[in-house]
Amino acid sequence: MELKGAVVVVTGAAGGIGAALARRFAAEGARGLLLADLDGSRVEDLALELDRAGCHTVGVASDVGRESDVRALVDTAEKHLGPVDLFCSNAGIGSGAGIEASNERWQANWDINVMAHVYAARAVLPGMLRRGRGYLLNTASAAGLLQMPGDAAYTATKHAAVAFAEWLSVAYGEQGIRVSALCPQGVRTAMTANEDVRAVLTAFGRLLEPEDVADSVVRGLAAEQFLILPHEEVAAYEQGRVADREAWLAGMRKAVTQLPKLGA
Repeated sequence: MELKGAVVVVTGAAGGIGAALARRFAAEGARGLLLADLDGSRVEDLALELDRAGCHTVGVASDVGRESDVRALVDTAEKHLGPVDLFCSNAGIGSGAGIEASNERWQANWDINVMAHVYAARAVLPGMLRRGRGYLLNTASAAGLLQMPGDAAYTATKHAAVAFAEWLSVAYGEQGIRVSALCPQGVRTAMTANEDVRAVLTAFGRLLEPEDVADSVVRGLAAEQFLILPHEEVAAYEQGRVADREAWLAGMRKAVTQLPKLGA
């Protein structure tokens, strides 16, 4: 994936990983950026910052849990910037609870953590397939390979997000479409501002800065890696889970007894 001269869409771009990706893509020489977020004011401010710095950038308010919004932001990107080379489906939410989370919260996690990736693929794949090239970067989580203790909806939907990214890679990889699943562990963002969430994450590894994740993404895109793992130890954790699932589950059960209860 050559970022220089590329047209890129980034969702969930008002802060955290999304904003770090936007700034890094601009620094790498992207020709144009379409930045989307529920927080229209913040994402428009970031777009103005990057546009003034020399990267043609458009910011839009968008709810990626609605397919009409995703199609609209792709139309806006194509109208103002050109055909989309890279779509970073990055927005995500958690529930902070177990099975007791409300049905509405479960549905919101499904809409944002899974269906937003589906909507993005539906919107950009026809054009990418006509051109014979394109890239989808779907932000999942290490929870999609392992789990997030204390958050059932987040764990389940992030597993689904990884599975969908794998499906896309198998279905379209021979037609010029590249797919990566970004699976960080703990990152210092608004989602990890809660003290209990941070305690859970730091029990399993260090918190990275969003800029560290952006560095990993640039390297992963250049190598066209399917799994982009900013926390390299996640690969070993996943291998241990697959090699001896019973031992892994026993270890996780023991570990969670030492952790705070999310949502308590």
